[in-house]
Amino acid sequence: MNYSYIIIDDNKESAEKTKTITDGFSELIFLGIASNYDEGLNLILEHKPKLIFLEIEPADKKSNLSLALISELYRYLNVVPKIIVTTSKKELAFEAIQYEVSDYFIKPVTRFDMVKSLLKIGKSNKIDQTEPVSVSPKIIDTEPDEIIVPNIVRSETVENQQEPLILCVKSYGDYRYIDTRDIAYFQADNNSTDIHLTNGEMVTAFKTLKLFEGVLPYPFVRIHNSYIVNSNCISRIHTGNALCYIKNTAIKLPFSKSYKANIDLIISEISNGNYLEI
Repeated sequence: MNYSYIIIDDNKESAEKTKTITDGFSELIFLGIASNYDEGLNLILEHKPKLIFLEIEPADKKSNLSLALISELYRYLNVVPKIIVTTSKKELAFEAIQYEVSDYFIKPVTRFDMVKSLLKIGKSNKIDQTEPVSVSPKIIDTEPDEIIVPNIVRSETVENQQEPLILCVKSYGDYRYIDTRDIAYFQADNNSTDIHLTNGEMVTAFKTLKLFEGVLPYPFVRIHNSYIVNSNCISRIHTGNALCYIKNTAIKLPFSKSYKANIDLIISEISNGNYLEI
C-alpha cells in the first residue's frame, strides 16, 4: 500500500534529513514540506495526505507548530491522516498519545524508525481494511560492484501473494542472483560482506554491511556491528546469553546491547504471527 505524505517542520535541515530517510521507501509518496502552522494546514487540506511528519516543539516559536494542529484537522476532515511526531524532546510523548498519534520519533529520524512505524501502520490497516502493506526500499546502484535490490513486491492475485525479493550481486559483468528467502545472515568482513545462505554456501560481496542495512527490508535486521540476520531463519533467541540461533544449524550469532531494540522487534513480530506460547 502506498502512503502520500508531507513534512511539517520549522527547521529546513531537519525536514530534509527526514525526507532523505523517507526517500528510501518506494511506498512513500512525497507531496511537500511546510515550515509553519498555516502552511502545514493549507498543504494538508489541499493534498489530503495519508501521513504527516509533524514537529511539535519548534525552535521558531512564531511557526506555531504544536499538537493543536491535529485538533484543527478534525474541523475539516472526515478522515484525519496518520500523524508521526518528529521532535528532539521526549517530554511531550504522553500528551501526544492523547492525540492518538501513530508514532513519536526522536530526531534524527532513522531508517529503522521508519521501518517499524510502517509495519505498525500496515498492521493497523490490515485490521481496518484487511489490506496488506509492504516495506520495500528503492534500488541503490553503485559501481563497479553493484548490490541491486529490485522493488518487485506487488499484488499478483486476490490473495495478495508476494513475489520473493531477489538480490543481485553484480561484479564486473558477473550477475549473481540470490533469493533473499535463502539468505540466513550477513557477516561483515572489513569492507566486504559475506552472505551466508541456508544451504551452507557463502557469497562474498565487496560492499559494507551498512549498505545492506540501508537497502534490505524486514525480515533482515541488524543485531550486531558484524551481523544482519534474516528473522525468518531464527529458531531461538537467548536474551540472557545475547545469542540468536540459526535454524537447522549449529550457528549462534551474538547480538549487542546497542541493537537490543531490534531484537525486541524480532520477538514482537514473531509473536504477532501464527504463534503459540507455552
